[in-house]
Amino acid sequence: MSRRTSSRIPGFYKLDLESRRRRVAAHGNLRPDELTPLDTGGICVERADGMIENVIGRFALPMGVALNFLVDDTDYLVPMVIEEPSVVAAASNAARMVRAGGGFRTDATAPVMIGQVQLTDIASPDAAAGAVLERKQELLADAAALVPRLVARGGGPKDIEVRVLSRPGQPDGGVIVVHLLIDCCDAMGANLVNTVAEGLAPALAEIAGGRVGLRILSNLCDQRRVRVTCRVPDAALVCNQQVDGAAVRESIVAASRFAELDPYRAATHNKGLMNGLDAVLLATANDWRGVEAGAHAYAARSGQYKPLAVWRSDGNELVGDLDLPIAVGTVGGALQVHDGARLALALLAADSATALASVAASAGLASNLAALRALATVGIQQGHMSLHARIVAQAAGATGNLIEVVASELSALGDVKPERAREILARLRASRVATGLALEESL
Repeated sequence: MSRRTSSRIPGFYKLDLESRRRRVAAHGNLRPDELTPLDTGGICVERADGMIENVIGRFALPMGVALNFLVDDTDYLVPMVIEEPSVVAAASNAARMVRAGGGFRTDATAPVMIGQVQLTDIASPDAAAGAVLERKQELLADAAALVPRLVARGGGPKDIEVRVLSRPGQPDGGVIVVHLLIDCCDAMGANLVNTVAEGLAPALAEIAGGRVGLRILSNLCDQRRVRVTCRVPDAALVCNQQVDGAAVRESIVAASRFAELDPYRAATHNKGLMNGLDAVLLATANDWRGVEAGAHAYAARSGQYKPLAVWRSDGNELVGDLDLPIAVGTVGGALQVHDGARLALALLAADSATALASVAASAGLASNLAALRALATVGIQQGHMSLHARIVAQAAGATGNLIEVVASELSALGDVKPERAREILARLRASRVATGLALEESL
């Protein structure tokens, strides 16, 4: 898919809010007024009342756009919804580094989800598994009849697998689980998969000579994965001309190996990655909790919890490699009623669930790179705290341009604490009173 404009927009953060919105709208071929759903959090109270139970209002989080993303030779402005400062800026900065090496490259499998049907009280699990597989084609035809519209779109049930979980004489007795592999096209697929699992369960129990247990999708969707790779030249890793790019590269590789050896470090390594990935999923109203569950389960598939992204040196370049299961949708679900999520998808202009998954995973790899580079150079706190200072300034009561003035002084002092912010704000306001100036408006 081509783009009319580049996602590389120098000085974007210096623009005021309305100017940023105009630039983003132009990139997405939208009118500026089409961004107005963001003024109310993307959803009215009446629609919110129909989405979940016991509604008492709405709860909004900031939406930003990450810049500089070049994914499979296509420019993207990436919508991100998150409460944590520095994530959007860090992802944008990392995407700029990756851009210097040609951008992100992705390879995605077909959007196949797994529906599980647990069958219990099985006298002979191996024989039951064989009986199910012998009737695979018949069962697949029956499953397809349960989701005709999905089949018409080119998706639907594709295969059946059977696993023996427990045998007679063990605590759970004879138990097998049947995996129904279903291509969900551009849907996340939970409802589709559950429909097939529940509809096929009685026939499976009869064939296996057992009793129906649970029937539901698995969030460990290891048949539906995205792999993202990138290359970053040493020159792009240079930090304020103070740290050599090659040294930064080697430090990032060492940090990656640390995560590969130690699950305690791997958990934080992956959390940094999920910062970027989850923010995109939230913006597009996708099930970030399901993706989180699947990603962490996949990270532990070897028996030890491991990093989802690894980094290596190749000559004078840093090479990143991310592989994870990810189930997202561009149709159905909350997208049907959430104007903000639909707008986020329009800004992103991903033309399929696979494209959305590829961009979201790229945002995850970018966030991971940004965190490791910060750890390898100035430390994680310097950039994070300078942005956190704005929140502290607002919490202390700063408004308007005073927010930036107080935040800048807090950062310069290296003392980003509420009490110091209140002291600075009181001094600035006293000065305003003494000079008769409206400081918030004049700075």
